[in-house]
Amino acid sequence: MAFSFTIITLGCKVNQYESAWLDQTLRQAGGTPSEAGALSDVVIVNTCIVTQRASHQSRQAIRKAIRENKNATIAAIGCYAQAFPEELTAIQGVHLIADNRTKGQVPRMLLNGISKQQQVLSLKPFEPHTPFDFLRISTFPSRARAYLKIQDGCQSFCSYCIVPHTRGPYRSLAPEAVISVLHDLSAQGFKEVVLTGVHLGKYGVDLKGEIHLTALLEAVGKARLPLRIRLSSLEPNELDRGLIERMAHEPWLCRHFHIPLQSGDDRILRRMNRGFTRAAFARLIETIHAESPSAAIGVDVMAGFPGEDEPAHQNTYTLLRDLPISYLHVFPFSPRPGTPAASFSDPVDPKTIKMRAAQLRELGQGKRLLFYNSCLAQRFDVLTETWHNAQEKLIRGTSDNYLPVIFSSEGIHPGSIIPVHIDRVRENGVSGHVHREGVPW
Repeated sequence: MAFSFTIITLGCKVNQYESAWLDQTLRQAGGTPSEAGALSDVVIVNTCIVTQRASHQSRQAIRKAIRENKNATIAAIGCYAQAFPEELTAIQGVHLIADNRTKGQVPRMLLNGISKQQQVLSLKPFEPHTPFDFLRISTFPSRARAYLKIQDGCQSFCSYCIVPHTRGPYRSLAPEAVISVLHDLSAQGFKEVVLTGVHLGKYGVDLKGEIHLTALLEAVGKARLPLRIRLSSLEPNELDRGLIERMAHEPWLCRHFHIPLQSGDDRILRRMNRGFTRAAFARLIETIHAESPSAAIGVDVMAGFPGEDEPAHQNTYTLLRDLPISYLHVFPFSPRPGTPAASFSDPVDPKTIKMRAAQLRELGQGKRLLFYNSCLAQRFDVLTETWHNAQEKLIRGTSDNYLPVIFSSEGIHPGSIIPVHIDRVRENGVSGHVHREGVPW
């Protein structure tokens, strides 16, 4: 059956992985991805609701899809459907609403035909022993790197976060399945794979035996695949010295840490139910930097959590200012219905939140430039991704330690790993030249 389709993805790397599986499955069934601006027979919006902005963007994407594809079957799937399906049912023109529990059944439902006369709801609550839904991919569309979801679910229940309600309990992909998919992706020519999960540091807690993230990485290393591995976000209290040392010394493991902090004030951290202190976070960052001085350390931080007075904000600011971090992702506090923080009685004024977020973003930009400058006159292995300027033969890529790199190339194609000597800091990255003594792989 020939048909055209569009998949619109919002939110995290887990969503991006699941959308890649949807893309692969629909192609195998005879579907063709629509060109930009072309009409589609099927439009799938893979939603996100982690913030108010994400919810708004999800609704916007759904309404735009309906408006621009009047004869299409429209599916709204994922976290929005899991948490607030009633809000999606109120949007006229949505034909299928499927949550995360039934996301893997979406292609079959669409291929069997969805009535446009009556909205179809495919909703199923999470249960304590919900199994890992293995959506196996063998390729990844339009990317130099691939993602692989190896973990799902969260049970931390941070007081501001809706994710445990949308992703369910901890569950993990068996190590042998992880290795098998990595072999597939390597055979497809990928040189970098990002291992991702909703709560990646909890990988293996639901599996039998001594299985955890560090043990998985040991098994990946023994497989000796011709690709490098990058890890997505890891919680501060789940980064042990063994993992830090492995990331510092294994050449196939990217020196890149992304660590959610959210606040640098102990009182606010307790209110957030984060489970660590500012002192513990500072020790962790100093340990990483001492072990691997060139490693990128990205940090998530929230501005304006309820009860955050000026001293609490300054505690966050000074903690981040004084630590060797590489960049910040700054989020204004966004109350999520159904979370404890949404009902806290001491919200911060929106203008104050905006001001504090701006201060943190300015700090983050300064940290980013300091990190770029610290990498000058060094050699890094760069994954080539796309042309920066094809006429001038300038190619753009990313180093193992997350530097955005531009360099001149002759006969190099996207999807290669090239040794590059860093010469100059640019506004949004660095530039360099090919290190001729290195061997592309």
